[in-house]
Amino acid sequence: MNRQDRRSITILGSTGSIGTQTLDIARAYPERLRVVALAARRNVALLEQQTREFEPQLVAVYDEEAAADLRLRIRDLPVRVVSGMEGLIEACTLAQAQMVVTGIVGMIGIRPTVAAIESGKDIALANKETLVTAGHLIMPLARRQQVRILPVDSEHSAIFQCLQGEDRGALDRILLTASGGPFRGKKRSELEQVTAADALKHPNWDMGAKVTIDSSTMVNKGLEVMEAAWLFGVAPDQIQVVVQPQSIVHSMVQFRDGAVIAQLGVPDMRLPIRYALFYGQDETDRGTRLPLEPERVDFWQLGELRFEQPDTETFRGLPLAYAAAAAGGSMPTVFNAANEVAVQRFLKGEISYLGIYDMIEGAMAAHRTIQNPDIGEILAVEQEVRRTC
Repeated sequence: MNRQDRRSITILGSTGSIGTQTLDIARAYPERLRVVALAARRNVALLEQQTREFEPQLVAVYDEEAAADLRLRIRDLPVRVVSGMEGLIEACTLAQAQMVVTGIVGMIGIRPTVAAIESGKDIALANKETLVTAGHLIMPLARRQQVRILPVDSEHSAIFQCLQGEDRGALDRILLTASGGPFRGKKRSELEQVTAADALKHPNWDMGAKVTIDSSTMVNKGLEVMEAAWLFGVAPDQIQVVVQPQSIVHSMVQFRDGAVIAQLGVPDMRLPIRYALFYGQDETDRGTRLPLEPERVDFWQLGELRFEQPDTETFRGLPLAYAAAAAGGSMPTVFNAANEVAVQRFLKGEISYLGIYDMIEGAMAAHRTIQNPDIGEILAVEQEVRRTC
């Protein structure tokens, strides 16, 4: 493969967990990947380091002041710095980019992702909110534009991998695994006094603060249920959540003949990121599995795999998500936006851990669902929830 065959990528959220691991892969495979644009909210110090190392054509910083700071820091480089939502969109529609990695957290990622699809970019999707709130718009748009949506989350990547070469019509249900988080096995009364520091101690995965809190409440798994429904064209009630505490089984699919196919591996996000980045890079290279040197699963040492039913009475994020999915329309936006506000307030010590569920439930109860909302209505609902929560 020569340098002209390298896949050119934009990384939306380059300073976050997904973004930095994507850059690890780009660093390891310079002959296959070229970073043409970086985009982030405000982490100027890390953005400067990334820009000097990867020399992208464009860097987008959502925060205006941070963008001005970065311009000064890299004024010796031939790199253009843009800002605001318009800057994020410009980075995601850059002519040279073939794929956009959407690693930014939150609904801030929706408009840039839509713009990227409209401009014909393949999407390596790690931004759950895009499909949770706008899946009814995103998936038809991707089909019209003949754009591939390649999942980066470990669970959705596992499902995607399990379905390779299979008859989608024979799919009976998706078995979406969850670790159970740091509070697995605890009851509601035991969670009344937990702190942010407690909730941030995930037993298996190294993630950003917001996603780690969502994992502990099982809100994250609820978001993944809604995302999987859109990605794989199934109803939410065809998705069963299974707690797999070791995080070795990343998800499974069951077919109508009863057969179950699973994807297993150590908890390492580099594998699903790599699978999306290199998928279909050329006609003879579809789904290539290039060498990676993580720890391997040692089944002799592992001994057994454990599976449990989720405790939906204690971890109400999951049943609230199923209720939002059943309501459809704008209700998943309410679920997501209320959770974003609640997590921010919990991290600041303004509400209790269990108060996260109360805020989500209250926002959903107060909302009158809009069926088939457009992007403007979705964003308006988000802002309304943020004002009232």
